[in-house]
Amino acid sequence: METTPLSCPLCLSKVSSKHFFSDKYRDYYRCSVCNFTHIAPSSLPSVEAEKREYDKHQNSPNDAGYRNFLSRLFIPVNKQLPSGSHGLDFGSGPGPVLSLMFEEAGHHVSLYDPFYAPDTEPLGKLYDFVTASEVVEHFHYPERSLSLLWSLLTPGGWLGIMTKLALDREAFSTWHYKNDPTHVCFFSRTTMEWLAGKWQTEVLFAGSDVCLFRKPKLIS
Repeated sequence: METTPLSCPLCLSKVSSKHFFSDKYRDYYRCSVCNFTHIAPSSLPSVEAEKREYDKHQNSPNDAGYRNFLSRLFIPVNKQLPSGSHGLDFGSGPGPVLSLMFEEAGHHVSLYDPFYAPDTEPLGKLYDFVTASEVVEHFHYPERSLSLLWSLLTPGGWLGIMTKLALDREAFSTWHYKNDPTHVCFFSRTTMEWLAGKWQTEVLFAGSDVCLFRKPKLIS
């Protein structure tokens, strides 16, 4: 077990992450500044291992159960949007469904996924909304990736994140979510509130695993 404190990959505080939990696969650390939980950089999976895991996902737009799952993010985000909004589904996966749901609601959606929609052209535009459904827990460089998502929003735009939120050590010890080898970092409610403070906004918790952030409008 590695007990040496690490730097936090989210808030970038030095030696702020201390050993939090270990299982037979890896050690986990939690930051004392932003309450972010993560694994050591040396334990991050390879690109090839990630791709093998993601290829197992079989998501279909005709799967009512999967649509119902995504509705936990779709409904609260869609509620905030005027008709005809332009959005980006970041980490859209091998079978994009969330983007289709927004298009069915009258919006326009671009896709980006480093494995399945790797064209970076959409990352050079601004959007009224950006969604990341079951994506942020995969970030190897969360500060860099989340800063990118935030930068893609127009003033007044919405960032919708769906990810399971980590609790205390006792709950974490039996938490199935940590067992996916591609889940390498975990956000708590406190972490999301820290992010909102960094971005000078507020976080709206919509259910147990959906967080919405609105980019502040420009003051004229």
